[in-house]
Amino acid sequence: MGDDELSLTSARRYEAFGRVMAALSTEAEFIESCRDLTWWRGSDHSWHIEWRDGPYASEVAALLAEQVRDPEFDGSLVTPAGPGGSATAVLDVMGVRFELRAIDPLGRDRVRATPGLWRLAEALDTSRATNARHPWEELLGG
Repeated sequence: MGDDELSLTSARRYEAFGRVMAALSTEAEFIESCRDLTWWRGSDHSWHIEWRDGPYASEVAALLAEQVRDPEFDGSLVTPAGPGGSATAVLDVMGVRFELRAIDPLGRDRVRATPGLWRLAEALDTSRATNARHPWEELLGG
């Protein structure tokens, strides 16, 4: 493999990683419900993404299949590359393997139903009438 070909392959790996992380970052519910979100590149140049609590790995895989798109390409850039369940899922994103691992996942339905979980959407909701200060006022010190 020449230097140009290796450079293109490396660029695709990082582009795929960037698209995946961009898709996850737009999902406030995912980010808020996960603890210890980490990622690393595998020895085979795959990417591993791991988190505690939060959604099932299969739910994150479905989210990525829905969100990781390119306007110049008809369809998703994500395809399943192995079995997916509550704890693990394996995806192919633009030819790059992603292994998702959820440790002690709750699932999206349970996360949504958990009382007391602070949510960014609720904190920024200025339409709620309350006698107390809004959470966003607390957050911003207003």
